[in-house]
Amino acid sequence: MQRIEAGKPLIKFNHCKKYIYSFSVPQCCPLCQQVMGSRKLEEAPVSICNPFTNGHQEKCSFLLRPTQGTFLREYDGRSDLHVGITNTNGIVYNYTMHGVQRDEAGWEQSVSIPLLQPGMFGLMDQWDKYLEDFSSTGAWLPQRYQEDHHNCYSYTLTFINCILTTEGKQQLDKGEFTEKYVVPRTRKASKYITLYRAIEEHGFYVTDHPDEETTSPEGSGFC
Repeated sequence: MQRIEAGKPLIKFNHCKKYIYSFSVPQCCPLCQQVMGSRKLEEAPVSICNPFTNGHQEKCSFLLRPTQGTFLREYDGRSDLHVGITNTNGIVYNYTMHGVQRDEAGWEQSVSIPLLQPGMFGLMDQWDKYLEDFSSTGAWLPQRYQEDHHNCYSYTLTFINCILTTEGKQQLDKGEFTEKYVVPRTRKASKYITLYRAIEEHGFYVTDHPDEETTSPEGSGFC
């Protein structure tokens, strides 16, 4: 399988009373052409948090990626998305028309949502067995697949709700899970994609104010 690029890191720096985004700090300011010499602390470049991660390095997580291509290259905001869940070894379990797949590659540029709170070692120890047993039931046979009603999202959310029930917690419906956990991350991803592509095209991107949401930290899991 073709290796998926993680993308170049983005940085932000302050010059000409503007916030300038680029892949690296240039020798000269792209706006005034002055040499970028020593800077005040508030003008020091900062890294922009990349919302995409190598899903195969994530344990016990919900992953989201384009069905075809990658977020940074081909995704246009309307393309179909595919979701899956990782085991403790980074193997991505996902449901398709061919049944449950166990992918060891192909999710290197994903949006990741951790499903466990830190320190939940008991549940983590059972995670792989729960995921394998769940995936082996008749509900996820290839012939049961329906693109609109019994699909990859159905598979992942049903498993998440099984775990929540096991933990004595309230289940989530699709709308609640999407709005609370998926949408905040996809919004950040969308802004990052816009930044990344603008920098690729023009070499830099300029704003009047910093985009704080792009750099804010992610929350932990919810199970």
